[in-house]
Amino acid sequence: MTIEFTMTQKQLDRYDIIKRLIRKEINGTKASNLLSLSIRQTKRLKVAVLQFGPSALQHGNKGKTSHNSTSSQEKDRINKLLHQHYHDFGPTFASEKLEENHKIKKSPETICQIMINEGLWKPKNKKKKIKYRCWRQRRDCYGEMLQFDGSYEHWFEDRCGSGEVCLLATIDDATGQVVKAKFDEHEGVMPVMAFWQEYIEENGKPRSIYLDKFSTYSMNHKLAKENSDTLTQFQRSLEELHIGEILAHSPQAKGRVERLFKTLQDRLIKELRLANISTIKEANKFLKTYLPRYNTKFAVKPYSKSNLHKQLTKTEKNKLTGILSRQTQRTLRNDYTFSFKNQWFQITKQQSVNVYPKNRVIVEERTDDTIKIRLRDKYLNYKTLSTRPLRQKDKNKQNWVIPKKTQEEINQSKAHKPADNHPWKQRSYLRVVVKQKEPSMTF
Repeated sequence: MTIEFTMTQKQLDRYDIIKRLIRKEINGTKASNLLSLSIRQTKRLKVAVLQFGPSALQHGNKGKTSHNSTSSQEKDRINKLLHQHYHDFGPTFASEKLEENHKIKKSPETICQIMINEGLWKPKNKKKKIKYRCWRQRRDCYGEMLQFDGSYEHWFEDRCGSGEVCLLATIDDATGQVVKAKFDEHEGVMPVMAFWQEYIEENGKPRSIYLDKFSTYSMNHKLAKENSDTLTQFQRSLEELHIGEILAHSPQAKGRVERLFKTLQDRLIKELRLANISTIKEANKFLKTYLPRYNTKFAVKPYSKSNLHKQLTKTEKNKLTGILSRQTQRTLRNDYTFSFKNQWFQITKQQSVNVYPKNRVIVEERTDDTIKIRLRDKYLNYKTLSTRPLRQKDKNKQNWVIPKKTQEEINQSKAHKPADNHPWKQRSYLRVVVKQKEPSMTF
């Protein structure tokens, strides 16, 4: 009975040198130099080859089961759990959940191989980098620069017909810590204003914020870009709060927050599924306990221990809600009224500042859905009107009653045609008469 086995190129080279040593073509010292082994080890290989043949050059554990291999029973249990709960998880995340929920501690590499064998995971081909990009060093201090963005995704996997929802999140550049995250319906002005109002009240003002060129954060019209004074509502708020704004020219420039969303789209969606969460309110409550766990795993230590967040003064706290609002300018009419979004507003008589017609007031739409009217940094008293105010000449005419003709009167009425000798037609009538009286000439 012959046993077939394969040998690597290295083993074939060794076998050739050992055979030369056995045939005494070379001595032991030369053979040990060629094999890069000690003379003693070379002698052992020579004895083993004489006794067992070429198979002596193979490793002794070849074909044997590893002492730390996963048993078939444990593999079956892991396969069952993977198919039942974690069929769309990545290997790393699946290994974490198996240890956390089922007390099965296996390395991500082991879980990855099991998932590949079960067809639950396909290894990704490494793509060649087409464009060279230089790595940017992290900022030194916490609060020196925050990266902020919004991500639209089916975060609740359309449970209860939720559809796409936006996750607003900001990550500190120095530590990689997700300082705040919040689910909302969209990435418009008011949700972003509410997000940063909560953030500044909790943590203070950061030195700068890294943003993309979404319309909420930047004027994208060509003429607006040429005019540096043209600002969005959010840019105006940052300027009033003395917070620096940095606009990214590519997604890779603010790669930390982009990578954050890629990780959350893999992990957070599944965490929300396991917790059976399908509403924005429940998800925001869940984030309060999820983010500390996430930061413990992924955050890093900054180069400096300084915290560059600046706490608000008493004056800034009072003005914060007004600054982080949508502001629109309106001009007062002579009767101290103005219209805004199909609603009429009346400025009352009692005010803390002198108000005159043609004054330009600022209308603030705040994040709590209230409206404030400001003039020279003073807020005015006002009331809303149910109907549009009448002008003075309209007030004089409002009691007039103009009778309307009935349909029968309209049908019976005929257009009056004046006679030919009517004064309105007098000139034309005379011309006709003169022409009729002129004698005709014949030749």
